[in-house]
Amino acid sequence: MPRTISRRPIDVVRACLEAFAAKDRKAIEALVAEDYRFTSPMDNGIDRDAYFRICWPHSKDFAAFDIVHLVEDGEQAFVTYEARLVTGHRFRNTELNTVRDGKLVATEVYFGWDLPHKVAKGEHSG
Repeated sequence: MPRTISRRPIDVVRACLEAFAAKDRKAIEALVAEDYRFTSPMDNGIDRDAYFRICWPHSKDFAAFDIVHLVEDGEQAFVTYEARLVTGHRFRNTELNTVRDGKLVATEVYFGWDLPHKVAKGEHSG
């Protein structure tokens, strides 16, 4: 039986990341609202159907998300995570997620950097 999660934004966001890494489409579909919008440097407010058509197939590449920061403010949750791909590659992203009535209604992804960082500590790549 699937575990019950609270409707708090931080719990919904954590459950979405877990479902994505587990490739559990049924679980994530239950968490994503019908009017969901996804924005990233490559996606400008795409709808739920486009998200599942374009982004969901990439779940096969992900092994896990290690949460670095997870902060809730009202109906929003900021999360910074280190993503681990099945290839072993790691990178860090930050997302602003909006949750209403226990459903994820919007995600804004801000791409980070590869791990380990490609620029030496204290240096600029310029």
